[in-house]
Amino acid sequence: MDLTQELTYLKGVGPSRAEILAKELNITCQEDLLYYFPYKYIDRSRIHKIAELQQGMPYIQVCGRILDFRMEGEGRGKRLVARLADDSGILELVWFKGVKYVESRYNTKDLYLVFGKPAQFGNKISLAHPDLDVANEGNLRVLTGGLQAYYSTTEKMKNSYLNSRAIQKIVVSLFQTMNERLPETLPDYLLERLRLRPLNEALRLVHFPSDSKALKEARYRLKLEELLYLQLQILRFARQRSQKLQGFPFKLIGRYFNDFYHHHLPFQLTGAQKRVLKEIRANVAGQVQMNRLIQGDVGSGKTLVALMSMLMAIDNGFQACMMAPTEILAQQHYANISRLLKDMPLKVALLTGSTKKKEREVLHEQLRSGQLHILIGTHTLIEDTVQFHNLGLVVIDEQHRFGVVQRSKLWSKNVTPPHVLVMTATPIPRTLAMTLYGDLDVSVIDELPPGRKPIQTIHRYENQLAELYRFMHEELQRGRQIYIVYPLIEESERSDYKNLKDGFEHICQAFPEVKVGMVHGKMKPAEKDEQMAMFSKGETRILVATTVIEVGVDVPNASMMLIQNAERFGLSQLHQLRGRVGRGAEQSYCVLLSSFKLSEDGRKRLEIMTSTNDGFEISEADLKLRGPGDIEGVQQSGIPFDMKIADLARDGQLVEYTRNLAKQILSDDPDLLKPENAILRRELKKRYAHKINWGVIS
Repeated sequence: MDLTQELTYLKGVGPSRAEILAKELNITCQEDLLYYFPYKYIDRSRIHKIAELQQGMPYIQVCGRILDFRMEGEGRGKRLVARLADDSGILELVWFKGVKYVESRYNTKDLYLVFGKPAQFGNKISLAHPDLDVANEGNLRVLTGGLQAYYSTTEKMKNSYLNSRAIQKIVVSLFQTMNERLPETLPDYLLERLRLRPLNEALRLVHFPSDSKALKEARYRLKLEELLYLQLQILRFARQRSQKLQGFPFKLIGRYFNDFYHHHLPFQLTGAQKRVLKEIRANVAGQVQMNRLIQGDVGSGKTLVALMSMLMAIDNGFQACMMAPTEILAQQHYANISRLLKDMPLKVALLTGSTKKKEREVLHEQLRSGQLHILIGTHTLIEDTVQFHNLGLVVIDEQHRFGVVQRSKLWSKNVTPPHVLVMTATPIPRTLAMTLYGDLDVSVIDELPPGRKPIQTIHRYENQLAELYRFMHEELQRGRQIYIVYPLIEESERSDYKNLKDGFEHICQAFPEVKVGMVHGKMKPAEKDEQMAMFSKGETRILVATTVIEVGVDVPNASMMLIQNAERFGLSQLHQLRGRVGRGAEQSYCVLLSSFKLSEDGRKRLEIMTSTNDGFEISEADLKLRGPGDIEGVQQSGIPFDMKIADLARDGQLVEYTRNLAKQILSDDPDLLKPENAILRRELKKRYAHKINWGVIS
């Protein structure tokens, strides 16, 4: 059966609806519609009496007749209200939009089955924008037959009367036209061994479930298939990379590495740092190019591990570079690495957008001649004018902030691709890392350097500010510094900007004994850098800022962070912000200030933050609350897969199971050439025909 046919000629679609489906949901053909799965199911087997309804009940249905229609309110509050009655009482139905359509469609003669979520206004229960169906015998049997699927729609679609119900009717039309069975997408041996439902059956049941058991089995089959193909693709890429991509073998651990390790280390390496260095050493000693991700919480010592990896490259006659996402972070890495190497005969340079032309010319010459050992910079490193003598190792910090094409440009800086080490302080949940970075070797630094005390995180409400200010005065008297962070969210940028300015003035008045600085995204880079530098040197003692300080500001003397409207930040962002303090030996504090009005998710986020400092625990919780597409850092990296039914947050066990299953299949048949795997080969080719080869880009 040909599922590539356009939707225009399918019953219930037509040209205008086909255009809306394409624009809003990227559904352009019958196959797209077939694989557009419901996001929830509601049991419609019970009909309630109106007298039973209460606020807080989930979606319910009642059966009754409309007594009358009337318009109420004015302007934006204008609405159509209908009274619906059964033998137990009267209920109000309310519409704020589509009034003409409702008036022309429904009447006071027919008996209606009405479906919606009860809400209370004053002493009345009402249903806003309910679903209404004429309650004749045939309809009642269909509509109260059990689980009803619900499809996600957009505002534009709803305005064109293309709601969940309309999509369901179009899906019904599609199944009515499907006379032939769809070709199976999994081999028979897997269907039998794993006791999976056939594809046709699974697709029909996921749209029109007969009961919850059948739905569970259908969803399991489709999720397993989706995850299995994803893992097969990732593992095949990883294998291709390890076979085809030659790397420079770093055979020596020589004078620079040993001299630094024995004489210049600022403190004892943690067990985790030693373990990761051994993993890197094993990688770069072989013939295959290294492609390794280092995950480590803020302050776990990733930069030191990166520097020691760069010394391995230098010992073997190669140059190294480090690319950071912002000028502030690049300058900070340059300052730290220069300080650590100050007594060693190695040349380190910084290249950013601010580097003057004369300095650039000298730097380029030293880079080409090989006099320059380590180059640190921003995305300026990928410019064509930057040419290395012999680049052997590339370190990319906060790698999710660079686009794939940007990162891949560093590969062209040598004939044989250099080894790649990518670092992130945004902890990626294990199931997501297994998928998003499934083709990279992953190292985790899960210990903090000795002498660091865990940050104390406290949640306070706005009416407790006076008590907080007393504590802040005490911290300032001890010579400490403080961050105060305000949200700046695009939709309400004006009011947020006003809050920041008002907050700055208020803090200046409340703390007249110290100098207060301010940093936000609207400032010119030079102005911003100047303010950051003043705080780093201790000239300003309080820094009022937006989230521009989230990455890469290292001020060991800052012992406190106050986050205003903390409920407006995501978990990952709160954790990143908290990591700006606790970088010295003193006890540090992070105070999450919120209003009393908190959503359930907002309350959960603040509870998680006060209960743990573990970034990986927080990232797992964030994944469960928000899903993978919204996790900060993951969105920017562009998830290289389109999940239609599997959920990386809730299907963690299935991710691991399908990974092991894919490994078994590929260990027995690496190129999927056996006849029984012909379906797997065909499907992989079809599904990933136009995807980027993420496996060779880091």
